[in-house]
Amino acid sequence: MFDATTILAYKGKNKAVIGGDGQVTFGDSVLKGNATKIRKLGSGKILAGFAGSTADAFNLFDMFEEFLEDKKGDLLKSVIEFSKAWRKDKVLRRLEAMMIVLNNKHIFILTGNGDVVEPEDGEIASIGSGGNYAISAARALKKHAKLDEEELVKESLGVAADLCIYTNHNIKTLILEKGK
Repeated sequence: MFDATTILAYKGKNKAVIGGDGQVTFGDSVLKGNATKIRKLGSGKILAGFAGSTADAFNLFDMFEEFLEDKKGDLLKSVIEFSKAWRKDKVLRRLEAMMIVLNNKHIFILTGNGDVVEPEDGEIASIGSGGNYAISAARALKKHAKLDEEELVKESLGVAADLCIYTNHNIKTLILEKGK
């Protein structure tokens, strides 16, 4: 588990949404409270977020985008090839980061061990130090509240920020509308 962030993604009926907090920590100090840890990739058709070392994550975003271009935007093929490359490379394997990538059809968690994990429900995934808080809140809200996808992500990340010292309330989201 990586400290210093929480990323939550939800592939709902109408939208795919990813959100993350803005806190960057170094040891027990907050270095920055308004960082952006989520991005649109693949000509805006893929959402991605990272937990872990910031410098490592930017390298991984760039590398993943190259796989997306090579595979003509096919997310499934891209995550498989990306995970193989990440796992095989001795330098990349040591990177302290995890990623969530999604579009309107798929959602995956990627790790340096070569893991490509599609959530059991195929809809909600989280990473980072507040990830368990966020996913618990998201599952409960999905089951018992009438929130749209973005509201659900924001509220769930808010719960994580209330509980996790490495997560703050400076929440940013990105959205992919279905059919666009």
